[in-house]
Amino acid sequence: MPPVLVDLIRRNLDPGQPSSELWTQLKNPSDVFSVLLILGGDVVARALAQLVGSGITPVAFSFGWVAYAVSAVVSAVGENKLMPFPDTSCEVINAKSGYTRDNTSWIIGRIVRDYDEWKDERVSKHLKTMLDAKDKFDREKANNEVSGSGAKLKYPKRAGLCVSVYKAGEVQAGTSGYDFVYWLGFGTTILQLGIAAIPCGVFGDWSIFLITIAGILLSFVTGSLPQWKEEKWACRDKSDKDVILTRGNGSQHAIVILGERKGFDLEDLAAGQTNVDVSNLRKTRFALAGLATLWILLLITAAGIKQNTWFLLAIGGVGILQNIFAAGRVRHPKAYGMPLTLVEVLGLPKVMDTLVEVERKYPYTGINMIDTFFPGGKLRDHEQMTWNNLEKDAKERWKAWKEVRKNNS
Repeated sequence: MPPVLVDLIRRNLDPGQPSSELWTQLKNPSDVFSVLLILGGDVVARALAQLVGSGITPVAFSFGWVAYAVSAVVSAVGENKLMPFPDTSCEVINAKSGYTRDNTSWIIGRIVRDYDEWKDERVSKHLKTMLDAKDKFDREKANNEVSGSGAKLKYPKRAGLCVSVYKAGEVQAGTSGYDFVYWLGFGTTILQLGIAAIPCGVFGDWSIFLITIAGILLSFVTGSLPQWKEEKWACRDKSDKDVILTRGNGSQHAIVILGERKGFDLEDLAAGQTNVDVSNLRKTRFALAGLATLWILLLITAAGIKQNTWFLLAIGGVGILQNIFAAGRVRHPKAYGMPLTLVEVLGLPKVMDTLVEVERKYPYTGINMIDTFFPGGKLRDHEQMTWNNLEKDAKERWKAWKEVRKNNS
């Protein structure tokens, strides 16, 4: 190697410099918290959608709040809404008229998404009976066609259609459900204040405590805007409409909800944003713009903190864990102000047989699910004859059924 090159490398290569910089960064990570504040806004949005409604919304201060605050202004100005679109697609069918609409309500989307978790135990038992019947039928059929082949079949994962009939209880629009998910937000906030108090008490560094208090106040104020309640429960109540909730053709479950003049008008609720009063949203836009400005100022302030920054990261980390838990946690419909009580479960291994059984007990309900589960309406001759006979006396059966419900109410 030429002497000049050796001398150049010797003068410019300092093995200790990178290790010193890495150690300094690990000891007090600079600018990391401010960067994390602008990541993960979608998690904050979903956590808010889960918990908003009552006076105080305990969504913890965490990473992602600045990104969310800015995106909320854009959404309020451009789309006239705060609530995010549901993360599960489903259909809402009027059980009497058969009118079907795609759902845009966060509440209905979560009720359908989480149904496997919150459904009544009797539904699980009935579904197990259906799966056993299908398994037995499949094995007998396979054994008849090819000797012994039935033993090789796997236990079925789904069977026909399971229709669960629920009765709506007295609704409570504006409650965020005082369950574990709700109270955990307050517990997380107290823990964050405890972490922030450590550098204040030990090192006399009150800047982290100040940032934490400001972040908590801003997050609570953002989640307590009245517009959240208006959008989340954008519907009438005391409804007597009976509706069907389903993910559509191929789904294992359909949920029939009897209004009973107690529940939400789920057709209204499914329309979501179209029912929102835009005039009220103008005030919300100004409030969101002011909050977004304050969040950005908090971001700039946090970027100036150079000491004890691990405490800030711990505070943000605890907060984002609470946000993730709240955003994804399964909740019972009662937590959305919509208590439901199971009436009965109907279901047979074949979808068509289930719909016939539903129609005989709940007039028009089975008929109005045919287009969903048999798109195109192509039925066998004997099936078409069965439905023709059911349609002939549907009106009389409906009147008799309504009279029974009226007497039982």
